[in-house]
Amino acid sequence: MKIDGVFSGGGVKAYAFLGALQEVYAYNHSYERVAGTSAGAILAALIAAGYSINEIEKKFKELNTEKFLDPPKWTTLVPFSKWLNLYFQLGLYKGNKMEKWIYKLLEAKSIYTFNDLKPGYLKVVISDISLGKLVVIPDDLERIYGISPAYFPVAKAVRMSAGFPYFFIPKKLPGKSDKKSLIVDGGLLSNFPLWVFKGENRRNNRPVLGMKLSGFPEKEQQRDIRNALDMFHALFSTMLHAHDARYVSKSEQHNIIFIPVDQVATMDFELDHRTKEKLIHTGKNRAESFLKHWPK
Repeated sequence: MKIDGVFSGGGVKAYAFLGALQEVYAYNHSYERVAGTSAGAILAALIAAGYSINEIEKKFKELNTEKFLDPPKWTTLVPFSKWLNLYFQLGLYKGNKMEKWIYKLLEAKSIYTFNDLKPGYLKVVISDISLGKLVVIPDDLERIYGISPAYFPVAKAVRMSAGFPYFFIPKKLPGKSDKKSLIVDGGLLSNFPLWVFKGENRRNNRPVLGMKLSGFPEKEQQRDIRNALDMFHALFSTMLHAHDARYVSKSEQHNIIFIPVDQVATMDFELDHRTKEKLIHTGKNRAESFLKHWPK
């Protein structure tokens, strides 16, 4: 059956998507349009580019995620300078190596800009903190920034969507004014954009299947906040999930595979092989249980 797919953010937890995707294809479902935020945008882009699940899994298993940690060279030479870089550049790592990795994967399928993809078949969510806007690429590029989607690099869109605040240095995007916008992780405003295809599917009655790297929203545990650092994490987590949790809790829970992977930190780029396999296994098991009864 042809379906549309939406993938949440979740950093390195995205390895769980690999196991879930194995089951989706085992049930003879195939993706038409896909959308995602942050790590979910990476998976969505590879699917839109024509990668098979076996190819995606191979690339992810070969990947050394620690290579994505690319601080500016001067911060490796001067003690404590990374905190100065965080203050002035608003992030610890450049994110260039991650973007280059994505670019090479897409280049292998002859995908460079959104003009190389079928119209409407990939949607990437980013957060413009200068304008205070949630932006969907390529849909909003012309309207908000005056940029033609036909010439906008897919790898750049995905890198911007995966720009976890304070961890990766924000990307800058020129617009209709003289000032450039600062772009950070799409998850800041919508970590699970299940809404992105809402209304469009009426024309073809194609189901939307979402994959969310968290537990069922009504079963989320209460946070224990004891100090300022705990409060910061709680505030950020609330921003990541509050908007989408409200939507999910009222509508499409029967179309979402919830994959609880809280035992792994979002930005733990030092994942070992065993942890990666455990994430994949968790995603596979959750999807297998879900797909037995889907669609209802």
